[in-house]
Amino acid sequence: MAKSIGVTLSERVVAGLIIDHKLAGPLQSFPENHDDEYALVEMHTDAIIQTLCEQILLAAGSHRDITSVGVGLPGMIRNGVVEEAPNLPQLKGARFQDVLSAKLGEHDIDATVYVVNDADGFAAGIAATQGRLDHILRVWTLGVGVGYGRYPFLPGVWEGGHTTVTLDDKENFCGCGGRGHMEGIMGHRSMRLRFLDMEPEEVFEAAAKGDARCLEFKRLWHKALAAGTASSIHLDGPGKFFLAGFNVRFVDLSMLRDYTQRMVKMSPLQSYSIEIVRDDAETRVIGAAVAAEQAAIR
Repeated sequence: MAKSIGVTLSERVVAGLIIDHKLAGPLQSFPENHDDEYALVEMHTDAIIQTLCEQILLAAGSHRDITSVGVGLPGMIRNGVVEEAPNLPQLKGARFQDVLSAKLGEHDIDATVYVVNDADGFAAGIAATQGRLDHILRVWTLGVGVGYGRYPFLPGVWEGGHTTVTLDDKENFCGCGGRGHMEGIMGHRSMRLRFLDMEPEEVFEAAAKGDARCLEFKRLWHKALAAGTASSIHLDGPGKFFLAGFNVRFVDLSMLRDYTQRMVKMSPLQSYSIEIVRDDAETRVIGAAVAAEQAAIR
């Protein structure tokens, strides 16, 4: 059976050995202290790649017959180059795939390295762990920003979190600077900018108690998610949508399904479903490895 390594890079680096689409050893992570959330932000690109290499070697252990290494990271990735990485801006322009491949070669790991957007990798992980590798599925990750992942992969930018969902000129909270974006409404950072006097969880708690301002925003938040989902359905067809991330706690599935139903009226497009799924490091690591395995045989 082919041996691969899956790696995710966000607030921390997590790596694992994957055999037959299953984790075959302990997950390795950096930094060890979960409270040190700024460790990677403060590192330069070479140091981050060196850290990835170290965690990959720990995950591989005594194995040197690794066939592929998949890395999932937040940002716009094309041909192994990080074209944009808002959460780790020092990576912008890095030829990540080539540099990491060369680093691993210094340690006798001659493997295909593949870099993928982390949401796409997560989608592949869901497909692998749920036995749906022959299905189309999409995932929204609701966190500091809004990620959009699709499996199987298709060429394109796929920055779904920046889908325009409103024409209101006042909607300018998106971190990219664009107006009317889904992330500008739903992203954790954007919500904190909008409600300077309340944390996002307080906003939704107040909405549950009937506060008019917060209830209006809860509806807007769900309409934005419904609009992004409906746009994806109209462009890419119906299918299974998964929701994950630490802000999935705010999702009211009944409200979301109602708004989405109002937006998708063509009968051939109505065979979609929306489901909340647990977001965990293991699924993401498996997905990054699956992405690399599939890239190696294309």
